[in-house]
Amino acid sequence: MSFQSIKRIEKAQTYLDIAIRKGIKSRSSSHRMPDMKKTKQLNMQVIGIINDVLSSKLDEIVKEFPALDNFSEFYAELLKITLDRDELKKSLGSINWAKKKVNELAREHKSKTGLAVSFERLDKIKSAFIGRISSVMKQIDKYLTIIESARLVLADYPVIKTDLFSVCIAGFPNVGKTTLLSKLTVSKPDIQAYAFTTTRLNLGYAEMHSHKVQFIDVPGTLARPDKMNNIEKQAYLAIKYVADLVIYIFDLTESYPLEDQKKLLEIIKQFKKPIIIYLSKTDILEQDVIDKFRQDFQIITDITELKKEINSKIE
Repeated sequence: MSFQSIKRIEKAQTYLDIAIRKGIKSRSSSHRMPDMKKTKQLNMQVIGIINDVLSSKLDEIVKEFPALDNFSEFYAELLKITLDRDELKKSLGSINWAKKKVNELAREHKSKTGLAVSFERLDKIKSAFIGRISSVMKQIDKYLTIIESARLVLADYPVIKTDLFSVCIAGFPNVGKTTLLSKLTVSKPDIQAYAFTTTRLNLGYAEMHSHKVQFIDVPGTLARPDKMNNIEKQAYLAIKYVADLVIYIFDLTESYPLEDQKKLLEIIKQFKKPIIIYLSKTDILEQDVIDKFRQDFQIITDITELKKEINSKIE
């Protein structure tokens, strides 16, 4: 699911100005005659264009915004921890209300225009219409602001394909998750030459066993469930709701205590997902250190062997 294509939500006055400007422009470009019938037609045209433009803008907001009830489990949970779902749903509902109200006011003032018997009355009807729709738009301005704020949050969501076989690469920061992602996929993730913690979910894809496989480099440690930041929460949700397989990376060269890395592995085991244990940076480890570690864990140290093991897990 991608949220990046949702258009910017403007202030109520912006939409109102666009609609009125188009309506007035249509009237000024028409041939004017001191004729009641013609003037009524022009006024109805102005009301109709203003109504059409506003309705179109409001309708676009609702239709472009993803239906909150249709989110997959991953995105539904992500929505809960990043936004007020009820407030957002109420705000979108207010846009629908405003669209219906503008349509209703347009019909009402067109009817009044048809019954008018003086030019002065026609001007008052048109002014009244603009005044009333301005009031309607003013009422939803705060909701437009809420929706725009939500759009910015949604635009920062990772674009995860929940229908693909997915492999999450987990472990402590700087243990080689992002490097491993680049070796397994065609992804070109952000790899720095210094200690660097991933600040988002890095994604990569590869064809394996005649299947397209999605790899997710998940940031953070998850070893502090009561203190997770939003990025770590995304990692937690990706493993819980998206992962079909987890590659857990141990790094014996880093400053993170081995006991802490083992603790994180135990936390990930609670998700009850198949786990492959990969030992990184073996090129700078003594062989006896690797052999000793094998006594406690069934590990993989070779990329080719790792790919074969992943293939064996794909149905």
